[in-house]
Amino acid sequence: MRKLALLLLAVSAAYIGICAQCPRENTAFKAGETLTYDLYFNWKFIWVKCGAAHYTMRAATYQGQPALRNDLLFTSNKRCDLLFTMRDTLISYITPQLVPLYFRKGALEGKHYTVDEVWYTYPHGRSHVEQHFLNRHGQWSEHHHESDECNYDMLSILSLARTFNTADYRVGQRIHFPMATGKKVEQQTLVYRGKEDFEANDNNIYRCLVFSLLDYEVQGKDKELLRFYVTDDTRHIPVRIDFYLRFGTAKAFLNSSDQN
Repeated sequence: MRKLALLLLAVSAAYIGICAQCPRENTAFKAGETLTYDLYFNWKFIWVKCGAAHYTMRAATYQGQPALRNDLLFTSNKRCDLLFTMRDTLISYITPQLVPLYFRKGALEGKHYTVDEVWYTYPHGRSHVEQHFLNRHGQWSEHHHESDECNYDMLSILSLARTFNTADYRVGQRIHFPMATGKKVEQQTLVYRGKEDFEANDNNIYRCLVFSLLDYEVQGKDKELLRFYVTDDTRHIPVRIDFYLRFGTAKAFLNSSDQN
């Protein structure tokens, strides 16, 4: 995705804006969380174990302010590399109150490498989103977006969803939000699918809340980008994530978890 010079707004102005809109109470997770997943890929109707995914949450600073850093790394194994190489690295900085600050996704998928990079600032109570995108041909583009609502990305929306109280949710309930993709900000949707039992690869059975992330709606048709299962408890640990990719479907099943 991209790397270009960014005009940094004053930190004080940014945090005035943050206080005005996006903060949420975080009761689900804290720094020190490490989750490991087994990664599977659907190849001609056969599910093949093709690598691993690692998710970490740690304390950090961003522009001198306390923050949480999320890292999600997907790595295909040698067997899968013969068919399709996958090296995706996602990084997200959020405030302790879950306000997005920065996001980057570097993706090597097959023979193509792309980068999405997003900076969030909040001057005068508005959300400003600066995006840089590196396409598969090595060409950079820049995009600016501003609005009165909070914008998210793939990792920060996952963190936010872990704090949802679904006691009053109905199956099929839709939660609309704007998401930065690196190329633009799109209106996308989370759908609450209800509850399911799922046996993870750590041999435990979890009662899960299930959500789908949809692409923006075109002519009444929904395109599912991913589906994730989080435990129906106070931590809301993601124990399964299904990714619907251009070249097929990948699934990540929880193998181990650790909370320092």
